[in-house]
Amino acid sequence: MNETVEVVNQVTQNVPLAQTQDGTWGMIIYCVAIMAILYFFMIRPNKKRLAEYQKMLDSIKVGNRVLAAGIYGVVKKVNEKTINMEIAKGVVVEVNKNAVANIE
Repeated sequence: MNETVEVVNQVTQNVPLAQTQDGTWGMIIYCVAIMAILYFFMIRPNKKRLAEYQKMLDSIKVGNRVLAAGIYGVVKKVNEKTINMEIAKGVVVEVNKNAVANIE
């Protein structure tokens, strides 16, 4: 039993401290690289797309033809969170602005 403990002590004493720290720094660098890749390929483009979409929603005006929830119509009134759009003569529906997919 004592021989095993002595062998373990000799092995652990011969391992330089720098080797264990290099592994830690390598892991930190790897994690930072993965986070940078995720940011530049997923998060940043999605933020751009959302900003463009919000800009489109803010540009909705009375008289625009829009596609909302799969239905085409002409905007009759713009509220803060909804729009009233006419989908046929005399038929006006209220639709959430977030349902607007496209402005023509």
